[in-house]
Amino acid sequence: MAETPLQMTERLYRKLQRRKRAAKKWSEYYEGEHPLLFASPEFSSQTGGLFDDFSDNWCSTVPDATVERLRPLAFRLDDGTLDRAAGEAWRRSECDVEVGLALLESLITGRSYALVWKPDGITTEITFEHTSNALVEYVPGRRRVRAAGLKVWQDWDTEFATLFTPTTVYRWQRPTREGGQWTGRTAGLSRGEPSHIPNPLKVVPLVELPNRSRLNASPRSELKTVVPLQNSVNTLWAHLMTASDQRALPARVVLGMDRPVREIVDDSGEVVGEEDLPLERFRSDRLLWLEREGASIAEFSAADLDGFLRVIDKAVEHIAAQTRTPATYLNGQLVNVSAETLVASEAGLVAKVTERQRHFGSGLREIMRLEALANGETGRAESLALGSVVWRDPQFRSDSQYSDALVKLKSIGVPDEALWERIPGVTPDEIERWKSMRTDAAGAILGGNVADLFGPKPEPDQGEPATTADDAPEAA
Repeated sequence: MAETPLQMTERLYRKLQRRKRAAKKWSEYYEGEHPLLFASPEFSSQTGGLFDDFSDNWCSTVPDATVERLRPLAFRLDDGTLDRAAGEAWRRSECDVEVGLALLESLITGRSYALVWKPDGITTEITFEHTSNALVEYVPGRRRVRAAGLKVWQDWDTEFATLFTPTTVYRWQRPTREGGQWTGRTAGLSRGEPSHIPNPLKVVPLVELPNRSRLNASPRSELKTVVPLQNSVNTLWAHLMTASDQRALPARVVLGMDRPVREIVDDSGEVVGEEDLPLERFRSDRLLWLEREGASIAEFSAADLDGFLRVIDKAVEHIAAQTRTPATYLNGQLVNVSAETLVASEAGLVAKVTERQRHFGSGLREIMRLEALANGETGRAESLALGSVVWRDPQFRSDSQYSDALVKLKSIGVPDEALWERIPGVTPDEIERWKSMRTDAAGAILGGNVADLFGPKPEPDQGEPATTADDAPEAA
């Protein structure tokens, strides 16, 4: 029996709730909210909640180091030309800012989503969605064909859900109280507007941006390999700080002597007993006297805490190796390092970012293909599907390194436009402006107006009279 739209909505909603719990876990680790694990029950009972809010957070460094090198700049059509319309739509929806957040969430939680839609029926908008609020289901046996998409959000005491299918968009709402049932949406709709409408795109407009997908497994978080080591580092720091509080200083002990006492006398001056003197006063005054014969002082040396630090350093090295994050991001040690050594140390990260560019680029191309379809430009949509994404160079180099490389490429005949595209941070709009300036300069040369290349002639200094032909000296 075929599944009804309402049954599909409820099933996908339950699936989304299960994913939300996992996403919450990864988000908390990224924010540094780590539970103290691997500690014995005895240690936990002694320290109580002392280390509940402490974390030496490496879970934010790993995804941050990757996402800062993931910056899409433009989109190419299948003929290699830049799609200016796609670039304008991208900026109109502020995707040049929001895409960084979406890719960061993909690295943290394993996936994020983008929705292409016309909320007002006129202007196409691209919005990025968190994995807790959206979900895409694929056709069984076809990993790239989207069968349905669900978007969920809440407004005060009402929860909304939109189910996207290739033919119809089903819009639901329900009260947030326990047991609320999904019904056709009425809130936010114009009078007489139906709850469910046809899908003009004929395709699910929700696109998934997965991280580290495998053929037979779900996308995974970049933190999956970091979390166990992160937990061990936190526990080691807790042990180190506890040991430093108790045994960081030498401890001295008195041997062969009774504990100091004080006599207790009554009102008449008779000794009626004795009581131990508190040792805190002797510790604070650094005062001690020995009266019994044979009494001596021994010393316990301060504990060596370097062992904890060595294990922590080794755990951080494992984090760097398993996530391909340069050690300079993790330990901050960068002294007398040559440019070649720095490039070699970042080779793993650059390779990982290049791989992510390829996988994320597929989703970004699909987003812009849907944007073209939403505007009725089927030809441009197909050209974008076969095109590519222009990314910023993931390798960070100095200006002198870039200049040297571009000069060498220029010497073998690489066109200026291709060289400009290799300059980090240069947008297609800037390249177009440079081309226009080059054309104007060439026109000025051909027109004989070379002076325009150097700007207007400066005015003579007001304090000195301008030289005229009559003032010129006569030729000898």
